[in-house]
Amino acid sequence: MMKKKIKTALISVSDKNNLKPLLSVLKKNKIKLISSGGTYKEIKRLKFKCEEVSDFTNSPEILEGRVKTLHPKIHAGILNKRKKKSHLKDLKDNNFENIDLVIVNFYPFENTLKKTNNHQKIIENIDVGGPTMVRSAAKNYNDVAVITSPDQYEELTQELKKFKGCTSFNFREKLSRIAFAETSYYDSVISNYFNKKTNTIYPKKKVFHGNLIEQLRYGENPHQLSAIYSTNSNTNLKQIHGKQLSYNNYNDIFNALTISRSLPKGKGTVIVKHTNPCGVSAKNNNLESYKSALSCDPVSAFGGIVSCNFKIKRNLAVELGKLFLEVIIANGFDSNALKILKTKKNLRLIDGTNYTSKEIHKFVSFDQAIMIQSEDINLFSKKNFKVVSKRKPTSKQLKNLIFAFNVCRYVKSNAIVLASNETTVGIGSGQPSRLDSCEIAINKMKKFNLQNDNLVAASDAFFPFVDGIEKLVQAGVKAVVQPSGSVRDKEIINFANETDTVLIFSKTRHFRH
Repeated sequence: MMKKKIKTALISVSDKNNLKPLLSVLKKNKIKLISSGGTYKEIKRLKFKCEEVSDFTNSPEILEGRVKTLHPKIHAGILNKRKKKSHLKDLKDNNFENIDLVIVNFYPFENTLKKTNNHQKIIENIDVGGPTMVRSAAKNYNDVAVITSPDQYEELTQELKKFKGCTSFNFREKLSRIAFAETSYYDSVISNYFNKKTNTIYPKKKVFHGNLIEQLRYGENPHQLSAIYSTNSNTNLKQIHGKQLSYNNYNDIFNALTISRSLPKGKGTVIVKHTNPCGVSAKNNNLESYKSALSCDPVSAFGGIVSCNFKIKRNLAVELGKLFLEVIIANGFDSNALKILKTKKNLRLIDGTNYTSKEIHKFVSFDQAIMIQSEDINLFSKKNFKVVSKRKPTSKQLKNLIFAFNVCRYVKSNAIVLASNETTVGIGSGQPSRLDSCEIAINKMKKFNLQNDNLVAASDAFFPFVDGIEKLVQAGVKAVVQPSGSVRDKEIINFANETDTVLIFSKTRHFRH
C-alpha cells in the first residue's frame, strides 16, 4: 500500500460548508495551506494560517478573478511525478514545490441555471480553474489526493488519522475516479445548456449526465443489476410509505404519471399493469373515477399501480384498501387516508404532487447504441382531428373520442381502446395484429358487462383493412377515431357511411412500442 505524506494542500471551494472542522484536521497534521479568492478570506476569517495563491505564485489574480490558479507553479506542483528525475530537476530549476492535496468544488453552474436565464451570469458561473486543478490532481493520483465535495471531508479525516498524515494509494485512486466523474458531469451540464440555447437537438456528440437516486434491488428480473439516475438531484417523487421501489415499479410509475398528467388538471384515475393502462377514467367525482377505472378490468388491476391526479381522502382510501396494489400515487394524501393505507405494510405510497412531464426526449438503449426521440406528450384538441364521415359526432362523442385516443397512445401497439363517458371499457394492447387487439378490447368489455349505447373506439394507427372497424361496429361502437394514411382510407370511410358510424381521422399516428 503506497502511502504519501501530505505537506501542502491547495483549497478553492465554492461550497464552504464544514470547512472549519476540515481546517482543524489539516492544522493538526501540520499541512501548509494555499488558497485564493473567497476561500482564502473564509480561511482567514476562521483564524487559520494560509498563503494566498497570488503570493505563492508571485502573480496577481487578474481579469476579475478569471485567472487565479492557472499558473505553472500550481500545476507543476500538482502534476509532477515525485520519483522522476527530470520532473524533480524542473521543479528545482523553477523553484517550484509539491502540492499533495487539492480540495476543490466548482462554481454552482447547475444551480445558476435554476435561478436565472441571464446568459452573462450563467457564463460567469462556468468554472475553469477548479476543474483544471481537479483534472491535474486526478491524473496524478499516484502522488496527489483530490477532494471534490464536503461529503468527502470525513473520509479524508479518517484516512489522515489512520495513516498519520498520509493517504493510501487505494484512497487516492478512488478519489481520482470520483473526480473525473465530477468534471465530466460538470462539462456535460454546460454542453447541454449550450445545445439547448442554440436549439441543437441532435449534436454530433451527445453527452449525458445523471445523479444516482438509488441502486435498486434488481432489474426486471432478479438476476439483472439495476439503478435509477436522474438529471436532477431527485425524481420529484416522494415515497411516504412502503417497501423499496423496484425497477418494474418505477417503470410503471412513470408510465402511470405520464397518462395522469395528460388528463384534465386535478381529475382522473389511471390503473397500470406492466406499463399498460388497464383502466382510465376522467370522471369529475374522484371516487367514481377510481371505481370506473377499476371496472374496466378489475382482474388485471390486481397487483397493479393506481395513479390519482388529485389528493386522496378517506372515502377513496377505504376503496383502495380493498384491492391488493403495489403502488398508489396521488397529489398528496389526507391524514385519514394515510391512516387507512398505512395499515398495509408493503404498499408503496407516492406523493407525485411535484412531478411534471417536462422532459421532451425519451431514450432507448441497446448494446452501444442509444436512440433519442421527442416524447409524445402534447395535449390533444379538436384541431388535431378531422371528421371524415357523413355523420358528425355530438359534442359528447367528440369528447369521448379524444379521451379514448389520448389513452390509446399510451397503450403498447397495436392498441385499441373502447371508451364511454370518459372512461375506458375495453383495452387491447401489444398485439402484432390490430384485429387481435380489437377482439381483446371487445372481449374485455363483454367479460365485465360494460356494453352501453355511447361506445366509442380509438386505434393508435390506421386500419389497414375494413375487418377491424367492422368488428368494432358489430360490437356496438358508434364512433371511431384513427389516424389517416392507409391506401384503403376511402374503403374505411365508405364503411363508416354505410353503417352510419362517426369516423374522425387524427392528423398524426401514435404508436408506442
